[in-house]
Amino acid sequence: MFKTKPQAEASLAAEVLIDAPALDPGSGPTASFTRNSVISVARLFISTLVALVLPAYLTRKLPLLTYSAWVLILQMSAYVGYLEFGIQSGISKYVAEFHARRDLHGAAQRASAGLALMAGMSLAGIVLTLILAWRVPQLFHAIPPAAYRDVRLSLIFVGTSLSAALLSSIFSAIFMGLQQYGVPTVLSLVNRLLYSAVILAAVSARSSLATMGLLVAAVNLLTGGLQYFAWKRMRDRIHVSLRGLDRQIVRTMLGYCSSLAVWSVGMLCVSGLDLTIVGRYDFPQTAYYSIAVLPTNFMLALLGAALAPLMPAASALSIHKTPAEMGAMLSRYTRYTTILLLLCGLPLLVGGESILRLWVGSVYAVHTFPYLRLLVLGNMIRSLCLPYSSFLVATGNQRVAIVGATAEAVVNLGASIVLVRQFGAIGVAYGTIAGSVVSVAMHFALSMHYTYPRFSVTRLRLFLGGMVRPATLTIPSLLLVGKWWRDAPPTLSPVLWAAWVAGTLLIAWFVCLQEEERLRLLIPLRRVTGTIG
Repeated sequence: MFKTKPQAEASLAAEVLIDAPALDPGSGPTASFTRNSVISVARLFISTLVALVLPAYLTRKLPLLTYSAWVLILQMSAYVGYLEFGIQSGISKYVAEFHARRDLHGAAQRASAGLALMAGMSLAGIVLTLILAWRVPQLFHAIPPAAYRDVRLSLIFVGTSLSAALLSSIFSAIFMGLQQYGVPTVLSLVNRLLYSAVILAAVSARSSLATMGLLVAAVNLLTGGLQYFAWKRMRDRIHVSLRGLDRQIVRTMLGYCSSLAVWSVGMLCVSGLDLTIVGRYDFPQTAYYSIAVLPTNFMLALLGAALAPLMPAASALSIHKTPAEMGAMLSRYTRYTTILLLLCGLPLLVGGESILRLWVGSVYAVHTFPYLRLLVLGNMIRSLCLPYSSFLVATGNQRVAIVGATAEAVVNLGASIVLVRQFGAIGVAYGTIAGSVVSVAMHFALSMHYTYPRFSVTRLRLFLGGMVRPATLTIPSLLLVGKWWRDAPPTLSPVLWAAWVAGTLLIAWFVCLQEEERLRLLIPLRRVTGTIG
């Protein structure tokens, strides 16, 4: 979120995510989107292969409390990322639009305005990090007092480096706005490889948490600097400078990002605080809960990687497409997203406990699987409307979703805090499900009513074609639910496992995809077999 299944899904994302059947798949915006989607998904798989090594190693080498403290350090440091407040999306959107109009000066002005805003967020990130480090004893009573110094130092190192990295992230946003995903992909992989290498080395040498944090900070600063130098070497570079800023453009960028800032706060409440809440109220379960989050995050990252080029592509296409064409695109992408979600999530629901045993061992698997099951289910529900959210951002209509995002955040956070006090860490997972249901319901009940003039697709058509039709993928799993929805390992025989896999894939191919989509998916295979022949 694990090997062979996601590779097949990556192919689906790469070949099926085509913006209109009539377009030539070898040129134009369709080819650009498909190529960038392939690059994005490929980056995800490589970085995931690297990232999965660490938990398998750390859970076996670090004491439970030490590993719990380390994941809390990473979680609190990650709060800096929420201060990005949609600035990268704004830069990517405006660079894509003005580049499509061949107005490089206009693109540069918007990117420069984004730099000014991000500089302020970077300073805010440093302040936030220092406050969190100061309050560690009050936030986490169960951490041994002797560990406070190392936890604080490690948090300061990692948090401040991520704050500095916010500035360099604007250069990746420029590359994405130009729909050039190669450079950000390579630098992301370099970051993951170096991060894994230094952590493995530090744990092997039995280094302190403070040393681990210092090494991670060095990696973050190095890769941030590489982003800057990659931008400097761009051909036809989008120039960025704080000199001569146009105040009106800065205000426009700020207005665009203000709505996304609300989304960022909502996301913080939805997923960013879960592990911290567990650490405060049920610290012994922190390590187990953190392991459950990783496969769930992989599922979401796979989806995000496949759809990452969608926002800038939709932003550029919205200039030329009619509302009816945009609505048809939204319906199609929603169906692809639902297919991808189910192909990723169902294996984690049905066979998650077995996957965990192979990955982190039996002890972690037994304690982690109840959390994993609920987190996967909740995030599958809330991600159904991810294409719709991308279209909102691409067309500058994100304000209509503020009420929905706020409602989801309030329900998720409120339910998590109430339920964790009564039921422990499992209550936080139930809070995720509650918030997810509210999120989808608010999009359909409220947001889509106001955006129909921009994406002319009815809610019933979007629901039936984009969600209900792909949901037929769940039929084999529902038929066998009595054999896997339990705390013990699933009791499916090899024959039933084979029947489940075959049934799910056949439904995906013959029911969820249309005939012309199946034909397009077969094109690469025909080319390969023709070459071999």
